[in-house]
Amino acid sequence: MVSKMITVLSGSAAVLALTGAAQAQEYTFKLHHFLGAQSPAQTQMLEPWAEAVEENSGGRVEIEIYPAMTLGGRPPELIQQVRDGVVDLVWTVNGYTPGLFPRTEVMELPTVFKNDPVAANLALYDMWQDGDLGDEYRGTEPMFLHVHAGQAIHMADEPVRMPADLEGKNMRIPTRTGAWVIEALGANPTAMPVPELPQALQKGVVDGAFIPWEIIPPLKIQDQTEYQIEGADEERFGTTTFQVSMNQAKWESLPEDIQQAFRDASGPEWWAEVGRVWRATDDFGIDLATKAGNEHIVLSEEETQAFRDALQPVVDRWIEDVESKGVDGAALVETAREKIAEHSDR
Repeated sequence: MVSKMITVLSGSAAVLALTGAAQAQEYTFKLHHFLGAQSPAQTQMLEPWAEAVEENSGGRVEIEIYPAMTLGGRPPELIQQVRDGVVDLVWTVNGYTPGLFPRTEVMELPTVFKNDPVAANLALYDMWQDGDLGDEYRGTEPMFLHVHAGQAIHMADEPVRMPADLEGKNMRIPTRTGAWVIEALGANPTAMPVPELPQALQKGVVDGAFIPWEIIPPLKIQDQTEYQIEGADEERFGTTTFQVSMNQAKWESLPEDIQQAFRDASGPEWWAEVGRVWRATDDFGIDLATKAGNEHIVLSEEETQAFRDALQPVVDRWIEDVESKGVDGAALVETAREKIAEHSDR
């Protein structure tokens, strides 16, 4: 009798295990992005978020992450891949597709974003919830938006302390607002996805780049540069906006409880945590560079002010540009600055 009961119980356990496995595959999503599998963006942001969604769903959701464009295409094609439903989810740089996200661009501007990714992310959350970003994410359902720790200056072999030090230099940037920053400083913008940067530095295609410290470890930027430069109090020269978004039709096909599993993993606490992740990875990156022998230059307040003065025309240029397209740029700048101040602990 005991033997039969054990057999029955074992059989029941097997059925439950199979049921659990079936549930785990009830909703499978492919998340495509442009950096490597060991990048902090995947290991410290995308993977924890995916695990939270899966846990919230009771095991009914599985998110498969495909790094380094392994599903095909180039980084600028990611947003169209998710809009077309080629993939379910993407993590991408908004600026890889200039003109598609003009309202969100406000957070990229120098003197709007300075040094606090947590405050900027929470400001983006408020602006998204309040409708300030309009309908520019049509075709997708954003899970969360974020910035990185901000554009710092990496130079191959020449230090920079004043805007004039960049005149005539070829500098990499991923976004159009970043290109305007470089132009305002008298340098020549060179657009390229970040994975192409090491080779461009090595071959002398660019003299340097505007990019956060976070990218130093995964791309070994310390091997192609000698100087890392930022403003006083970690002030940066603008930032880059990113999104994790789902195909809209896919989203609308999901039952409410599965949608809620995603929403619960993507609330304001998570947007703030993403800011902390990028700040921590930024600190790790600059530490790695200095330990490799690179010089970390922190500009004085006077030197930083010289950059602010040189970059104010970028803000004015952006306001004029988006207003020609029916967007109240001045109001967005004011809102973004107010929201950042509300959430800043600096």
